[in-house]
Amino acid sequence: MISILILTKNEEQDLPGCLESVSWTDDIHVFDSYSEDQTVAIANKAGAKVTQRVFDGYASQRNASLQTLDFKYPWIFILDADERIPENLISVIKDKVSKAEENTDGFRIRRRDYLGNTWLKYSQISPFYIRLVRNGKAKYHREINEVLLVEGKVEEIQGYFDHYPFSKGYSHWLEKHNSYSTMEAKRWFEEQKGDEKFLLKKAIFNKDFSDMRYHQKGIFYKLPGRPLIKWLYMVIIRRAFLDGSAGITYATLQSIYEYFIVLKSRELLKQKK
Repeated sequence: MISILILTKNEEQDLPGCLESVSWTDDIHVFDSYSEDQTVAIANKAGAKVTQRVFDGYASQRNASLQTLDFKYPWIFILDADERIPENLISVIKDKVSKAEENTDGFRIRRRDYLGNTWLKYSQISPFYIRLVRNGKAKYHREINEVLLVEGKVEEIQGYFDHYPFSKGYSHWLEKHNSYSTMEAKRWFEEQKGDEKFLLKKAIFNKDFSDMRYHQKGIFYKLPGRPLIKWLYMVIIRRAFLDGSAGITYATLQSIYEYFIVLKSRELLKQKK
């Protein structure tokens, strides 16, 4: 009824737990970017179908996996190796797809991010993600923080799947977000050249969550003092302090990430001048 798609690159540490969480289906696909560790061997041992492709971009890699793999079932659940589907969500997912209307092509599900063993319940900014899609009805765009566009109606599934972004340590998180910040700065720079319009109305009232976040970020990027604003927003307004030291740490790391984007955006503007 449901196929699983896991995208990997050197995920020997996290992949076993991810595969174990989806062992209830007999159609698991690992789309690998030529890992140099034991990722492929682990996937093969678990009985997953492995396909390798040279990585050329986040959105293009994900689109290639959706367009070229031979999925057994009409519905695909998309995961990263550091994500898990908890046992109590499995029956909910199966029930939803069995009763899906003909014009429903996707489902949006909440994600729980963890720092260590602490669920960042208050700290997490963007908990909704479209991860369950009908085969052939979805496509990614944007290279950083990719957005998944679905042809038909998108419904919501009650429950959570889990994410462990710090499973490889703080150094790995910072290294990855250093790369992300470079792409975010370039995207912002291109939008300024194209005179992209971001609307407050869409940032607040948009029914499409991904589009709403897009306009929110576009408006936010025009504000001065963004790193401090983000930290205050997360700690005071979203009450990240209720997550304890993990919440304060996460808010601080997100503010550092924001500062990376600010510095690199300024650098691009200076190079242009």
